Amino acid sequence: MKIPQISIFVSNRPGRIHAVCQSLADADINLLSLTLADSGEFGLIRIIVSHPEKAVEVLGKSGIVAIVTDVVACEVSALKGGLAKLLSTPAGSLQIDYMYAYPTCHQKDKAIMILRFTDPDEAIALLEEAGVKLLSKKDILG
Repeated sequence: MKIPQISIFVSNRPGRIHAVCQSLADADINLLSLTLADSGEFGLIRIIVSHPEKAVEVLGKSGIVAIVTDVVACEVSALKGGLAKLLSTPAGSLQIDYMYAYPTCHQKDKAIMILRFTDPDEAIALLEEAGVKLLSKKDILG
């Protein structure tokens, strides 16, 4: 169960994040999750949105470079050691390029982690085999 994530490359200057968010809002695209990484002159924004394909099109028309990548969404315990338990599965020994938490406020004992594996298909198979609850595109995007 792969989830589409948008990766956006922007120059690191004031107003660029606002331009991305405003372009999405104007197109009636709901921004569900965002993480930002700074690499000097450029930034990398990773987002999960309600309509990924439309988001790439809208951002492109605004002159913003964006691509779709596949990530995996896993439910983990929000209690002590939850992420360690997830990473102790065989999938935890695979190459993880990055991960971040996906906001959830309706379950205090559960959290959602978004992971970008070098080989998402292998990761999904190993996570399913380990009994980890994976979230589908429908679960995340609605």
